[in-house]
Amino acid sequence: MTNQDLYILSPELGLAGLALVLILLDLVIERKQVLPIVAVVGLAIPLGFSIALWFDLEGLGLEDSILVNTLEVDKFALFFKFLIIGVTALIVLASTDYVKRFSRFRAEYYSLVLFSAAGMMLLASAIDLITIYVALELTALPIAALAAFNRDARSAESAMKFLILSAISSAFLLYGMVMVYGFTGSTSLGDIAARLGEVGLSPETPFGSHALLFGIVLIIAGAGFKLASFPFHMWAPDVYEGSPTPITAFLSVASKAAGFAVVLRVFYMAFDIPIVSVEWSAIFAVLSALSMSVGNLIAIRQDNIKRLLAYSTIAHAGYLLVGVAAIASRSADGDSSGPSGVLFYLGGYAATNLAAFTVVIAISERIGSDAIDDFAGMAKRSPYLAGVLGFSMISLIGVPPTVGFVTKVYIFGSAVETNLEWLAIVGVINSVVSAYYYLRVVKVMYLSPAPSMEPIGPGLPLRLAVLVAFAGTAFFGLYPTPLLKLAIAAAAGLVA
Repeated sequence: MTNQDLYILSPELGLAGLALVLILLDLVIERKQVLPIVAVVGLAIPLGFSIALWFDLEGLGLEDSILVNTLEVDKFALFFKFLIIGVTALIVLASTDYVKRFSRFRAEYYSLVLFSAAGMMLLASAIDLITIYVALELTALPIAALAAFNRDARSAESAMKFLILSAISSAFLLYGMVMVYGFTGSTSLGDIAARLGEVGLSPETPFGSHALLFGIVLIIAGAGFKLASFPFHMWAPDVYEGSPTPITAFLSVASKAAGFAVVLRVFYMAFDIPIVSVEWSAIFAVLSALSMSVGNLIAIRQDNIKRLLAYSTIAHAGYLLVGVAAIASRSADGDSSGPSGVLFYLGGYAATNLAAFTVVIAISERIGSDAIDDFAGMAKRSPYLAGVLGFSMISLIGVPPTVGFVTKVYIFGSAVETNLEWLAIVGVINSVVSAYYYLRVVKVMYLSPAPSMEPIGPGLPLRLAVLVAFAGTAFFGLYPTPLLKLAIAAAAGLVA
């Protein structure tokens, strides 16, 4: 492996190296409070490498690398690297108070988060089926361990459910990959697309071939678990409720982003043949409508804030799948409003959901409960936290001037442009339905009497995480242009 190969992998290697440094540092220092500081500051290393790669894309020379046809370093991959690094930094900050529950294992906790993030970053660059599978396992296995960190019955149950269902979904995914490999004779996404253009697919057969039909359906099933989309969502509520709350936030944002990176990369690179893309677009459109509807309807009945946000995540997976289904909207310069809509939505959703979860972490830790009714009177006990959580709920609904409104307008617009008006209508109706349970949280905080007037004051790192996430939600709601331009540039690299 040459220096050029190491440079291409530098963000992932930097993140994995930081995780190892934390483990070694834990052996020689007594003040464990230093660990999150080192973790957050150390994230500047993979961030710096990612920025350098962004400005050096033309000079990378991937064609001479041993990683050719295995990894792709483009603006699409780097968009997700920036997103995952940012999310990871906020999760580390939000965990500083929470990790007091397992103070003996702080280094292991932060290291597992970093290892999982490294796998997610690798996923965004992977253009080979084998590499995708290995990166998925690197992502999932640390999360299974992190889900059990509370070391109680609910936490152990959530970890076992995640591990078992993750293994099953990986089996579906791997079997689907095997079917595609058997049909095309290649595991490289670019080569798969070229072979599909040569074999002469039958217009009378779904996906042009029964083997390809079987393979793609299994890949969609395996990916559906990672996205927490209907009907592969059954793990999310229990895992979200039983896991440490920062890990729930990590799952809801970073894991979902990595899942959509894989879906976009695979389906827009390998299966972007007209006879095939029409078929999988229809499947994703149906899954989108079902995910939105089921997630929102079941969320109405939830009394636990983490379970409510779990079903909210399922609904938002449906909104994101609108962009995946919108395959035909391409301008003359190769841009596509479908993929760019997904990336734009993911950026706004990350800021909004992290703002909500960081507040939930702060409040739940103080009151010792995740029940929505126990958030009563929070506006008097902590006006700042209640205001941020209320603003986040408004953004998740999609009400202006929040970033949630802008992202929904853009992604529903991509559906209209691709003759999926019915899907946009379903999305708008579901956004209205979601207002019921999101505003219920706001109502409890502002209108219900407080059982106690004891103020809630989280530590400085957690307050910083809340502030940064809230600032992103508010700023991109008022001025979304930088995020939108970044998403469009990243998506153009994918579909060019």
